[in-house]
Amino acid sequence: MVNDDHVGTVKGSTVGEGSKEPVIDALDDAWGAIVELGDALDDGEWELPSECPGWTVRDVLSHMVGTERSLLGDASPDPLEPPHVHNEIGARNEGWVAALRWHSGPQVLAEFRDVTARRLAELRSWPTARFDEVGPSPLGMVPYREFMNVRVMDCWVHEQDIRVATARPGHREGPAAGLAIGRLASAMPFIVGRQAKAPDGSSVRFAWTEGDPGHLDVVVSGGRAAMADALEGEPTTELRMDLEVFWRLACGRVTGEAARAAGLLEIRGDEELGRRVADSMAFMI
Repeated sequence: MVNDDHVGTVKGSTVGEGSKEPVIDALDDAWGAIVELGDALDDGEWELPSECPGWTVRDVLSHMVGTERSLLGDASPDPLEPPHVHNEIGARNEGWVAALRWHSGPQVLAEFRDVTARRLAELRSWPTARFDEVGPSPLGMVPYREFMNVRVMDCWVHEQDIRVATARPGHREGPAAGLAIGRLASAMPFIVGRQAKAPDGSSVRFAWTEGDPGHLDVVVSGGRAAMADALEGEPTTELRMDLEVFWRLACGRVTGEAARAAGLLEIRGDEELGRRVADSMAFMI
């Protein structure tokens, strides 16, 4: 079973002049791993294409720099709308990527070190009450704490984008990975029930095939899909993949059809339902 203890709101406590919000440590873990990865890249690797449309490895990091600078209140460059951009957020992201495109990979990494250090200092100076404040986020109006949980997931996914592009797998455990994977896993009932329209009484198992094998079960009952601690008997369909394929499917980096064709995804049991689920998994873009 995927551990999604990190999913949702996590209560923090005020100590001294700042807070000890768990999400701050998760951000520190995410950003530290990205810096360590960036330090290992050579000049050619920075220019490799990523699975994010139009972006190189360097551009992926530039995007993260831009987001954190925006959150610090730095002036944003003009938004841009290349063909692969279809919304306002994407246009703002492209503005930052374009503004940093004349930087080398190491220079963008230096910017990333600076902005994340400033962000951590700011976040650690805030009282817990600041994290309770409701404001805008990609999820709508939510407590700032929840917004930062989304930032952890986004940064971990983009770190993995860089790892896929450079063939440097890693960082699949720890605070950031646990939070990100848990959030992605928590969306699977929506995928199974709403998107794939799995019939009442059916069950879907997402099974991992790497490291310490585990699985996530979703059951449809009374027209509602929900996670299940245990199944009675075998699942209606089982999707077997490694963790990298799971997050790439959930984040729209690869399609179900492509994953099956490449031998990265095995479907057992009801193949038609399994294909519908796999083809519906992309809920993050």
